[in-house]
Amino acid sequence: MKNFIKLIFIVVVFSSCQNKEEHKIVKSIDFENRKCEITNFDSLVHGKTYLPVYSHIYHRYEKRTFDLTITISIRNITLNDSIYILKADYFNTNGDNIRQYIQNPICLKPLETVEIVISEEDAEGGSGANFVFDWAVKDDRNQPLFEAVMISTNGQQGLSFLTRGVQIFE
Repeated sequence: MKNFIKLIFIVVVFSSCQNKEEHKIVKSIDFENRKCEITNFDSLVHGKTYLPVYSHIYHRYEKRTFDLTITISIRNITLNDSIYILKADYFNTNGDNIRQYIQNPICLKPLETVEIVISEEDAEGGSGANFVFDWAVKDDRNQPLFEAVMISTNGQQGLSFLTRGVQIFE
């Protein structure tokens, strides 16, 4: 009986020590299926936004990096009007366009958000990576909001921070 109690105790201790992480799988956005036609294109206000992102940052010294997952958040902050995202181009530290996420206009209804996620393993962008978004809105008082959250956890270490886009003028 004593051995049986010890066995149960050991099983309970070991089973409670297991780190059971539950990961919710989120379906990626298919931007090709979200494309929309813009009938009043010339009447819209057009703009461009620059968003800095970091696929890694340096720590301890310049040859040691900490890789990050990037979540790009594209938000329509209007209560009544749809907005259009015309392009989403991803550039690396050297300024090379390495990826186009949105190649055809997509529409975001009022208060809708879409996201682009770049995995922690994808270090192609580098520490000076950035996005440039082309967009169109009915009224320029409510321009789209572009933010990026960079995050990583490694053992007991966790790191996260946020960047926000700025409008650029050509």
